[in-house]
Amino acid sequence: MRFLHAADIHLDSPLLGLAARAGDRAEMLVGATRRALVRLVDLAVEEQVAFLIIAGDLYDGDWRDFMTGLFFAEQMARLEKAGIPVYLLRGNHDAESTMTRRLSLPPNVHVFDHRKPQSFRLDDLGVALHGRSFHTRDVTDNLVPSYPAPVAGLLNIGVLHTALEGKPPHARYAPCSPADLKAKGYDYWALGHVHERAVIDRAPWIIFPGNLQGRHANETGPKGATLVTVAAGRITDAAHVVLDDVRWVRVAVALDGAEGERDLADRIATALADARTDAGDRTLAARLTLTGATALHRRLKADPVWLSAEAEQAAARAGGDIWIERIVTDTRDPARGPAPTGDALAELTAVLAALKNDEQALSPLLDDIAQLKARLPERALADLGLEDDGALAALLEDAEALLLDRLSAGEG
Repeated sequence: MRFLHAADIHLDSPLLGLAARAGDRAEMLVGATRRALVRLVDLAVEEQVAFLIIAGDLYDGDWRDFMTGLFFAEQMARLEKAGIPVYLLRGNHDAESTMTRRLSLPPNVHVFDHRKPQSFRLDDLGVALHGRSFHTRDVTDNLVPSYPAPVAGLLNIGVLHTALEGKPPHARYAPCSPADLKAKGYDYWALGHVHERAVIDRAPWIIFPGNLQGRHANETGPKGATLVTVAAGRITDAAHVVLDDVRWVRVAVALDGAEGERDLADRIATALADARTDAGDRTLAARLTLTGATALHRRLKADPVWLSAEAEQAAARAGGDIWIERIVTDTRDPARGPAPTGDALAELTAVLAALKNDEQALSPLLDDIAQLKARLPERALADLGLEDDGALAALLEDAEALLLDRLSAGEG
């Protein structure tokens, strides 16, 4: 017997601030969660699994219309035709109080109660599933003690949406410890909420399958579900099956010694081609980070439009469907000897160097950044590079590169 354990599908999750950068790819990105769900259902049918568990956050919050619910119902109907039941637990994003719209689901979909733990016995399979849905978004109590004792003679599976003891950036919902889970005496814990796949233990099995589809540049690498194999009433394997439709990657491109545009494009193309190897035929959503000492440093900082165009043509050379989500330029000027006396650029460089160490002069800039950070959501801070204390130093480095590039080019 085999069963599937998935979680954190976040069906029809919004672009989370990517719309402005995604352009004509926005629709493709939004549809990725749907296509990943289709792949999950395809896998369930192909493998003829006994049942599917969804351990919370099927949705990303209340629907804007009924199309999200209708799409899910259509996919569940495919499983009904294949004779595959689904056991669904509501997490913090689709808690009972969060979802104001309701749509009847096919009879093969069984939703765990939110008022108390509920058990489903599958006597023909020798399995008992135990779980409790979230009633409200912010569940801060340990739910494990309220779960029932294991049913003797059956394979007992606990379904729980939890952050365990806390794993930033995930909120600490339904906190508990691995020791709490082990003490319950179940054979398998099907967890949800943490978007990185993690096998916490194997005796008993305690697994986060991770989310089904990465949604931004902080959710990188292969995403999917866990296919569990049971033999003679014991779990013998729990394999990660990759199901994502768009693969998010962070690609570092070392530019040490790069002198010209062709060198830049070649190195980007090579790095992206390497990243494609693991992604297969999926769309690649890549965040590039350029590093190293290069003569191109000032131009990279001063001309982002040119840099973006160079990266796009390099992506076309790398092959496949690649979208450059963002380019982070973390390069530096090559080491140079002292500038001649009286050189205007040398004087400007000296002024900027002094400014970096002048707390009084920097104070107004720090105040401006503090006010900006107070007004922006956390994700926007990350997008703008303002989330850490080194933001001002990075801005000054960019300003220096921009000024020196334009002045040395004779642009006044």
